[in-house]
Amino acid sequence: MRSRKRRTRNPAIRELGPTHRVMEYVLLLLGSLLIAISFNMILSPNQVASGGVSGISIVVDQVFGIEPAFTQWALNIPLFLIGTWVLGKQFGLKTAVGSVLLPLLIYITRGLPPLTDNLLLASIYGGILIGMGLGLVFRGRGSTGGLDLAAQMIHRLTGLSLGLAVAALDGMVILTAGIVLSPEKAMYALIGLFVTSKTINVVQLGLSYSKVAFIISCKTEEIRGAILHELDRGLTQLKATGGYTGEERTVLMVVVGQTEVSRLKELVKFIDPGAFVIISDTNEVLGEGFKIHGMT
Repeated sequence: MRSRKRRTRNPAIRELGPTHRVMEYVLLLLGSLLIAISFNMILSPNQVASGGVSGISIVVDQVFGIEPAFTQWALNIPLFLIGTWVLGKQFGLKTAVGSVLLPLLIYITRGLPPLTDNLLLASIYGGILIGMGLGLVFRGRGSTGGLDLAAQMIHRLTGLSLGLAVAALDGMVILTAGIVLSPEKAMYALIGLFVTSKTINVVQLGLSYSKVAFIISCKTEEIRGAILHELDRGLTQLKATGGYTGEERTVLMVVVGQTEVSRLKELVKFIDPGAFVIISDTNEVLGEGFKIHGMT
């Protein structure tokens, strides 16, 4: 009789503590509340249907007079159940909670007065608040369900990329709003959708953009010393092979703040004017060694 091996948990993988889990639900609640307030005070009064189930509910409200929260429940709950059947039980409790919680908060806050009747301001500030709310929900590893689940199902069943599926569904909502409401409001909805996507990135990644530089030079040691002692930055040495010459060489990788890019280029150019330097954006830097003074 063949013995069955017991599955052991990797000790490096730690379970989230109860405090962390509570914070995730707090972020889900705060994010959903922010979305609900933005929906009722900015987007819905100005009929800015910037995609998603919330955009569908605005169109349905204008055509049939049905309360937006009811439309959202009617779409979110079946989408969650079908998504669980098609994609498996991977969404978790927070997605189920978000699918019910957001329409509930929208229903509770439906009596709040509008903040503006200017369509441009509504699309910009509505997009910012929706993006902030979604960013908080995503930071709590949650979801509000809706068309994101539909996009995942389309991706699984048709092979269409997830990003394209999301864009197609949001585009259909905005196109419908342009036909039912007005083409002008559809264009404002596009502005709101764009602002939302950018705000989500800011909430998740922060405003502090850094730069990562890759330096290839025949004077690697001199440049390494200048970065360590004059620029006061840690770095990493990568082993590489020249694609044309086949020679082995060292590539220096260093992360710097935006204000330090000019100083880095000056140092490299002074030491080796022929050095090959690649500089690109990086949104988030984690771990030790970003600054020498912070190393232990």
